[in-house]
Amino acid sequence: MLNYLLRRILVSIPVLIGITIIIFTLTELAPGDVVDFFISPEVEMSAAQMEAIRTRFGLDKSPPERYFNWVTNLMQGDLGYRFTDGRPVAEVISRRFGASLLLMTTALIIGIVVGVPLGVFTGLRQYSVWDFALTGVSFLGISTPAFVTGILALMVFAIQLNWFPAGGMRPVDRDPTLLTSIHHLILPSLVLSLNYIATFMRYMRFSMLEVVRSDYVTTARAKGLFNKRVVWRHIVPNAILPVITVIGLSIPNLVVGAVFTETIFSWPGMGTLYLDAVLGRDVPLLMGINLVIALFVLAANILTDLSYAIVDPRIRYE
Repeated sequence: MLNYLLRRILVSIPVLIGITIIIFTLTELAPGDVVDFFISPEVEMSAAQMEAIRTRFGLDKSPPERYFNWVTNLMQGDLGYRFTDGRPVAEVISRRFGASLLLMTTALIIGIVVGVPLGVFTGLRQYSVWDFALTGVSFLGISTPAFVTGILALMVFAIQLNWFPAGGMRPVDRDPTLLTSIHHLILPSLVLSLNYIATFMRYMRFSMLEVVRSDYVTTARAKGLFNKRVVWRHIVPNAILPVITVIGLSIPNLVVGAVFTETIFSWPGMGTLYLDAVLGRDVPLLMGINLVIALFVLAANILTDLSYAIVDPRIRYE
């Protein structure tokens, strides 16, 4: 296991280098000029003043030189400084990353805890009323974007019914407690998890139907084993392996969905910070956020691969 982990980390190094190239290239190809953000429509700036701004932010250098300087600073743990207020990018991201990680982790846990058991339930009851009903609901959950679900949930549960706060991570009129923080977390995490509940349920159902017809399941039942033992010792451990892959592949989409959810619910995480960086053309912050997201996805993929051995002891990477 340790050898496999080391190999995966070594393989991720060239992948990470390629990611830095892609991030820098896409940022360079983005339309618009960073200097335009600092130009006031009421004040006319001369060409010399605009060139001074470019020199101040290092934009007068060639793209290869700027990329080399950025990567060199990254190797020293320096993500640069924001163009808008001069604060360190690493400090800004570290303050927001915890909130996003809390929201995404909660949504992913809800998706797994609810979606996988529902997949087992429908997989064992193929063509039943429950199967048709939950399948229809899952199609609705998969096809509905997070921002549509978020707006509807905000209107119904926060504005009309007043069951949950309309936004924010904690109350502003009193000191936050654990209960109030959970109260603010419930609605956005549920909205973000709906798509993953439906996705995991569908994949678990398909995998269950395939494993149920396997010869070893028929043999286990022929030996007289109890149905619960057959299901939870033979069917589910083998059926869940493809779902683990789906869970790992869902991490990038989870990050994208968090951007919309955080914007709708005013959640102070990376999503709203990303929009601020785009609107303000804050290039260092934009590249820093993209890099952190890429590292998060790479780490999630490695953990997904390692989880195979935990679920199925027969798998040995050595």
